[in-house]
Amino acid sequence: MSELLLLRHGTAEDRGPSGGDADRDLVAKGEAQARAAGVALAALGLTPDVVLASPKVRAWRTALLACEALGGAPVEHPAVVGLDRDEALLAAGLGDRVLVVGHEPDLSQTVHDLTGARIRMRKAAVAVIAVQGSRAELRALLGPDVLSRVRG
Repeated sequence: MSELLLLRHGTAEDRGPSGGDADRDLVAKGEAQARAAGVALAALGLTPDVVLASPKVRAWRTALLACEALGGAPVEHPAVVGLDRDEALLAAGLGDRVLVVGHEPDLSQTVHDLTGARIRMRKAAVAVIAVQGSRAELRALLGPDVLSRVRG
């Protein structure tokens, strides 16, 4: 059995420097959310073996900041954009615990496709999914407010 952790990026700019979506960076609140997520996951003993992140700036920076507390370094993975059930199952097979940092609506749809649960992934929220073969169970949904409290 493995665990798949899905982390939505933190709060980001409305527009990137080029006016596009891909280069939108985190605002100060998003940076704090990303750090809090990393610290909380570490405090809860949910340190991943592998961290995969979307190449979009806001997700990549969320992964980098979360990894400050988690150790290791994220790996850019373009399949995280548009993540689907099959890609999520492949990612889960990369280690005992894999953290995927990405976007909505992909993450909540992936939770639904894997577990049947309908959730709302807020910015900087984490879904914890136990995966065994092609079966999966939603174990926890931790909002940014809970992660901040765990961080202390």
